[in-house]
Amino acid sequence: MSEKHKAWRNDAYAKVTGRAQYAGDLRFHGMLHAVPVYTDFVHARIRRIDAAAALRSPGVVRVITARDVPGSVTFGQILRDYRMLADDKVRFNGDVAAVVVAETRERAIAVIPLVKIEAEELPPLLDPDEAMKPGAPLVHEGHGSNVVNHHKVRRGDAAAALRACDHVIEQEFRTQLIEHAYLETETAVAVPRPDGVTEIYASTQHPFSTRRFVAALLGVPLADVEVRTVPIGGGFGGKDDTVSVVAARAALAAKLTGRPVRIAYDREWSMRESYKRHPYRIRYRMGFSSSGRIEACEVRVVADAGAYCSVTPWVTWRSTVQCCGPYDVPNVHCDVYGVYTNNVVTGAMRGFGSPQINFAVEQLVEMAAERCGMSATEFRKRNMVRQGSVTITGQKLDTHTVSLEQALDSTLRGIGYHGKHAKCSFGKSGSDELYGIGYAISYRGMSLGAEGMDFNSAVINVQFDGSILLEAAVHENGQGAESAMVLICAEQLGVDKQRIRYRMPSTANIPDGGTTVASRGTIMGGGAVANAARALKARLAELLAAKLECPPDRVRFSNDRILGADDVHALTWPEAMQQLFLAQEYPYSFGTFKAPQVSWDEHTGQGKAYFTWVYGCQAVELTVNKRTGRVKLLGMSATHEVGKAVNHAMVLGQFYGGMAMGTGYALFEEIHNDGGLVRNANFNHYRIPRATDLPEMTGIIIENPDPNSPTGAKGVGEPTNELMAPAIANAIYNATGVRHFSLPIRVRPLTGEERA
Repeated sequence: MSEKHKAWRNDAYAKVTGRAQYAGDLRFHGMLHAVPVYTDFVHARIRRIDAAAALRSPGVVRVITARDVPGSVTFGQILRDYRMLADDKVRFNGDVAAVVVAETRERAIAVIPLVKIEAEELPPLLDPDEAMKPGAPLVHEGHGSNVVNHHKVRRGDAAAALRACDHVIEQEFRTQLIEHAYLETETAVAVPRPDGVTEIYASTQHPFSTRRFVAALLGVPLADVEVRTVPIGGGFGGKDDTVSVVAARAALAAKLTGRPVRIAYDREWSMRESYKRHPYRIRYRMGFSSSGRIEACEVRVVADAGAYCSVTPWVTWRSTVQCCGPYDVPNVHCDVYGVYTNNVVTGAMRGFGSPQINFAVEQLVEMAAERCGMSATEFRKRNMVRQGSVTITGQKLDTHTVSLEQALDSTLRGIGYHGKHAKCSFGKSGSDELYGIGYAISYRGMSLGAEGMDFNSAVINVQFDGSILLEAAVHENGQGAESAMVLICAEQLGVDKQRIRYRMPSTANIPDGGTTVASRGTIMGGGAVANAARALKARLAELLAAKLECPPDRVRFSNDRILGADDVHALTWPEAMQQLFLAQEYPYSFGTFKAPQVSWDEHTGQGKAYFTWVYGCQAVELTVNKRTGRVKLLGMSATHEVGKAVNHAMVLGQFYGGMAMGTGYALFEEIHNDGGLVRNANFNHYRIPRATDLPEMTGIIIENPDPNSPTGAKGVGEPTNELMAPAIANAIYNATGVRHFSLPIRVRPLTGEERA
């Protein structure tokens, strides 16, 4: 097995032996424990918080409310509307009105009922369409309306093109609230230092975002907060805003008491307060010719943002850019809205606005193909983006390899799609099991794109003995980012990976590199590592050229050695480093990777939205029982183009994990939001896929090294999660002959007459 195909994780031993120290494992001398105090309200104006009885209880040190905040009680990554402690109103049932700090966690929990919150209950606003209407009550007074954002795409004349089309399909789709379902709940420990700095250890996937929340609540400069990285037990986009707020509350408690404070959430608290994936209401009008060419699309999307903005404008912006899927559509009129309600907050989740859109688009194209009397594959191939295509936002795809058809063909060939499709039941079968196979395709803009500034950094610090300390401004969320950085560094320097020790970053040690989201960890962090390694090699070549008796541009790095133009003049890596130190030269480098320039016109939705794209296809075969409606998955296959695979085993792990999560989205998962209350706030009532629900999964990796990436690598964290729901929906249709336009899919059992 080649080195790149071996499964390797630098953190594997610590995690499988239980030695890895998560935030909940940390203990500090004199540490206090804090817990949140919620209210019974969904929407209410706070009149008074009475903590007198709680404060009289033995072991209670402090009860903190918004009045104790020295900085700003409100913050947010885009709009500063997120109440870290409820001050004027309760805006959703997960708002925290107070924090109890006690000597033990058990004692803090016991006195929660003694904190009395008096409030004037207000009618809750729970329907986003109603919230958009003129005169609707405002979730946030002073905002003018409940519309958080309105994104557009205006290309061609969609209305005129639709009138001229041979066929027009109109269809509405709905997707649901879902939970990230990470194993580790939100946990944070805040430690006040004698120098005035507050140290934070938290289950966060973005230390720098956490630092901003903490500094805002404390009213201190960013330099007075240091967030130290610790392993986290899953994130999937969900370990940002909520855990940052939890860390800020712990920091405030530490500042007010002068002692370390830990907050560790119960599952019910986590599911009550943490943000979810946005539920979408989607309306499409797709027009196409009898020859199978999509001519126009009108799209309207309403996303329920819940009580606070969080990252709703960024999530819905991606939906806007990719509202027509991976297809070349000349006329597009798209409006995407994010809307405040008094429901639970929604924010970033793996896929980030694409799973909802793909669920709709990938069914629409199959419906259109059927209307035209052609296969879904032929219809897709007539409309999919290709090399040199122009996207619906006016971006020409000419700076990287467009591999969509390659991904499609590889998947269909690998799963034997065309032979199996002929066996689909379409609702007619002599047995109780109806057979179906289906697939979906997508393209996805990589990294942040025009929604944010995108750059990253890395430090390589070589020691006297030749060992290497590596640090990158990306976060390890459990996906293997640290290992990828080590492998990239080792390849670039020509050294053994065991020589490299990855140093978990702190916000005090390396510049803010942005959050580990948008499948950007490898392309951005790895790009910075590669550039740091190249800078180091250039420096070493200049310093060692005389010793190696060759010009600097002829110096080579290979097999743990630094060589001249021939193999005679060479130094081992440790020898070279020792000579540099003795010559008073540091073998150290700092590298950055800045994403190529992108552009966006918010008024027209035109521009170069992303600097590169990835392409994928996923297929599934299944049966549906006519008597029960039970869906049984028989097999899944995924093909994704990743630029260059840094570690094949980790890439395939992303494939399998994404398919599993996508299955939950398609068939099982839903937050039951009853009157603004989360009714299934634990895993005994929130259904995620079990191992017994999942079939054999296969993956095919396509490598087309990307010239926009310093390593050739792109990413694959999110694309594998955005295709399973539409693939399953299409397979269920091919099994039953019935389309499903809402998630999760609930197949209706057939009556006796229908079964006959």
